[in-house]
Amino acid sequence: MSVLLLAEHDNAKVTDATARALSAALQIDRSVDVLVVGQDCHTAAEDAATLSGVSRAILVQDARYQHFLAEALADLIVNLSGNYQTLIAPGTAIGKSVMPRVAAQLDVMQVTDVSRVLTPTSFERLIYAGNAIQIVEVPHDKSVLTIRVASFESVAASESAAPIECAAPGPAFPKTRFVGESIRKTGRPELTSARIVISGGRGMGSADNFDALIKPIADKLGAAIGASRAAVDSGFAPNDWQVGQTGKVVAPELYIAIGISGAIQHLAGMKDAKVIVAINKDEEAPIFQVADYGLVGDLFSVLPEFNRTLKQPV
Repeated sequence: MSVLLLAEHDNAKVTDATARALSAALQIDRSVDVLVVGQDCHTAAEDAATLSGVSRAILVQDARYQHFLAEALADLIVNLSGNYQTLIAPGTAIGKSVMPRVAAQLDVMQVTDVSRVLTPTSFERLIYAGNAIQIVEVPHDKSVLTIRVASFESVAASESAAPIECAAPGPAFPKTRFVGESIRKTGRPELTSARIVISGGRGMGSADNFDALIKPIADKLGAAIGASRAAVDSGFAPNDWQVGQTGKVVAPELYIAIGISGAIQHLAGMKDAKVIVAINKDEEAPIFQVADYGLVGDLFSVLPEFNRTLKQPV
């Protein structure tokens, strides 16, 4: 049995989500190949080859993979799937768009958001917004999985690098073309890999309050900024800040929830955090039931005082 893991990268390094998905892959089989696909991404393949437990890095470079379009990536993975029993991707936007196509073409079921590996063909996943655990047994010769990366620790780098082998591109997919993208540069850590996350909810009241009250604290803490679905729906924060069942799943060392009531949808995305701090004026807010530390108070008074106490960036 062997495993093929689709790596996500920025052409220079693989993402933390890939290192966490590798941790899950190694629990299935000790023979894991990492597939690095893109354009001019040899440096990323070199980085993938240094991850502990990688048997080899498979490098595929072509202009058609520059923007990680699901159709082209899925066809490539299917072409390479013959030697593998398990095909894995991190449960990110890319993994969630590619792996269902892979499963459909192979005519097998897909197991999404695996949170624990029981056996090479048996997995746990969270359902009902994390309030229940489902055990899934794969009945096929091949398993297609996406990994809930917040449930696994990152694999460290190894002292020696695995070999890098080049493979030919898969078939072209002319019916799909890349139109454009909008990337916002914030200078802050990426939300899903940040050590500290500070999130605001509907209680923040406006986007201006996010700017005035949360951003200065996030800058001093070196934290990523998140938001509840209610805050995003109200226009206080952009979609890519949303934490929760329909947003991003995070597992930082410290999660600070400000003005967030603690709805099930939001808890599903952050309850794996090591330490949770909640600030809310409602002492009956559900967020206090999962918080390690809670402060009942008006955030408009608490946050300026908190900011004043942070003299230097952490």
